[in-house]
Amino acid sequence: MKTTIGFKMLFGSFLMLVVFISCKNEVKSQTKISEAEKTEITSKQGQAFITDDESTPNILNIAIGSKDHTTLVAAVQAAELENALVNAGPLMVFAPTNSAFEALPKGTVENLLKPENKNVLADILKFHVTPGNYKKDFLKKFKKLGQANNLNVAVEVKGDDVYVGGAKIIASISAGNGIVHVVDKVMLPPTKE
Repeated sequence: MKTTIGFKMLFGSFLMLVVFISCKNEVKSQTKISEAEKTEITSKQGQAFITDDESTPNILNIAIGSKDHTTLVAAVQAAELENALVNAGPLMVFAPTNSAFEALPKGTVENLLKPENKNVLADILKFHVTPGNYKKDFLKKFKKLGQANNLNVAVEVKGDDVYVGGAKIIASISAGNGIVHVVDKVMLPPTKE
């Protein structure tokens, strides 16, 4: 009787081991990823690269969907700040239009988009981001705002118009993680000495 129970336990253990090994091999074969897929996955990681057709567009989605902000989107991508613009926020982004970038001295944008100028570009872009979610009329109560690059920017009211860092807010669009204030000028942070 002991021999029969011992044999059954040994046979059962062997059977479980075979099943475990075959399952493990099946999982291994299903999880093989090509080198091209690995490169794609590692080069674009984070919240910015998750697609979602159901929720309210975030700040990055709004910029990407705007034909007037292609230069801004290219700058955000060059500075690798996509994930920052999809954070929960709330964030206020003062988004210069393409024509605002075109008004900069010739060659400025091209120079900023070079990989060696990534940190300078990131600093300029962060100067366009403020924590909070305030509509244009509420911004009239402020004299200055603290920007994401740890500098302050002046807020001025001229009639019904609001200027932030000398840039006029020409439109505002609510986002899932804040608000996009479209501005007519690129705000350049004061030089740090």
